[in-house]
Amino acid sequence: MSFGQHLIIAPILVPLLTGAMLLLIDERRRFQKAMIGLASTIILLVVAVALFRFADGIDGPETARQGVYLLGNWAAPFGIVLVVDRLSALMLVLTATLGLPALIFALARWHTAGAHFHSLFQFLLMGLNGAFLTGDLFNLFVFFEVLLAASYGLLLHGSGLLRVKAGLHYIAVNLAAALLFLIGVSLIYGVTGTLNMADLAVRVASVEPQKRMLLEAGAGILGVAFLIKAGMWPLNFWLPPAYTAAAAPVAGIFAILTKVGIYVVLRLSLLVFGEGTSSSSGFGLQVLLIGGMATIAFGAIGVLASQALGRLAGFSVLVSSGTLLMAIGLGSGAITTGALFYLASSTLTISAFFMLIELVERGQDAGASVLAVTMEVYGDADEDEPEEGGEGIALPGTMAVLGICFAACGILLAGLPPLSGFVAKFAMLSAMLEPAGSGSAAVVPAVMWFVVLLIILSGLSALIAMTRSGIRTFWASMEGTKPRVLVIEVAPVLLLLLATLLLTVQAGPAMRYMEATARALSAPHQYIDAVTNARLAGPASAEVQP
Repeated sequence: MSFGQHLIIAPILVPLLTGAMLLLIDERRRFQKAMIGLASTIILLVVAVALFRFADGIDGPETARQGVYLLGNWAAPFGIVLVVDRLSALMLVLTATLGLPALIFALARWHTAGAHFHSLFQFLLMGLNGAFLTGDLFNLFVFFEVLLAASYGLLLHGSGLLRVKAGLHYIAVNLAAALLFLIGVSLIYGVTGTLNMADLAVRVASVEPQKRMLLEAGAGILGVAFLIKAGMWPLNFWLPPAYTAAAAPVAGIFAILTKVGIYVVLRLSLLVFGEGTSSSSGFGLQVLLIGGMATIAFGAIGVLASQALGRLAGFSVLVSSGTLLMAIGLGSGAITTGALFYLASSTLTISAFFMLIELVERGQDAGASVLAVTMEVYGDADEDEPEEGGEGIALPGTMAVLGICFAACGILLAGLPPLSGFVAKFAMLSAMLEPAGSGSAAVVPAVMWFVVLLIILSGLSALIAMTRSGIRTFWASMEGTKPRVLVIEVAPVLLLLLATLLLTVQAGPAMRYMEATARALSAPHQYIDAVTNARLAGPASAEVQP
């Protein structure tokens, strides 16, 4: 491996060591802690890009590769296995791309609002990266708990009644999800005798008929745990209040937490319950389809009903999750291609929107807020935020820049041309209306038309809500209320929106990558062979399987 034998484990080790180191540094040395955390996050981004290039075969003759790292020199299925392929590499890049702007935004003031912010942030990145890299269900639970524990502290960061109330609900729901996770994993292990994902995919096909119901019960319980995290209706009532109450940079990185649930559902549904798994083939897809459709409807109604921008963003997360779950439930590789593109675009957009909201509402707080009544009703008052002394200067073009960013977020959330949100939805809708993929006179199932209608109406609801909020925010009379912001607060928002612009400009290569990812997911033997054939070498092993 040209870029270093042990690079696969770096996305876990770097934030783990950095977070532990930051715990030993006194909280009064905030600048040093901030610089160490920033350096660690930049390193993570560089490593993620390197693994992305490796998985895509850019640095070699292979068209696709899986990297397998055997910890402790124990072969699968007995040892801990880390696997990087196209999907996990994509999620690593997305995590690092969200983490860096969120951390930069926090350096303006939020990192001083409570203790151990930087350590919690690093542990959250560690948990996310570990969940995307792990090749077995037990360590998936370990990393799941790490990211949840860090998210508990980050959600409560800054204190205040609203955050404590939302945080307690968040903790209770996710503890219940963790319990379901353990029950599901126990049932699966009891039936198959393994928790390694690749080995599990092999053994599922040979499970005895009398035990298959118990296996599917375990898989269903495990699925519920991750559907809670993904925010599927009716398991998502905790999400909008929690994300709305979180500090802006915390909500920015939280935008990817629901995608952990999406990732696991996508990975296991195609790896373990894909083709060749006997009567369990396609297990749960109907539930994902119906649940995804219900989630889109619920999220779209919430978006239309939201008067406060924070709640609008929270319900937009649900629309994103519902669209992805519905796409997985349809079980089409072409639709999955567009869904992966949508995953990247919507996550970047929502993260930018959460951070933009604070800057926009800061201008309203300076004068007569046009949303004062609804902010009070929905609990968006910012009395618990840190002091804003030395907040920065009121730049002449501040409102213009914020207005442009707000308009870009609206276009992306609504899926209007020419940005990446439109490209993603167009790709999905095209695949739905041409199920044969040839443009011939193939009959489109009635359910597809209903799905298409839901996607279009969800975009319309986002357009209406964003237009209404934009008029109230930027066109209302706000004399002398220019928001006072720092450059490092505006820059992260611009950086994320530029990432969506890059995704638009490079839509061709990006879509080819997503298509190759979808093909690899539909052919799980590549993943299985890479893990089961990984060779032992030295104290630890990192073998490349073409």
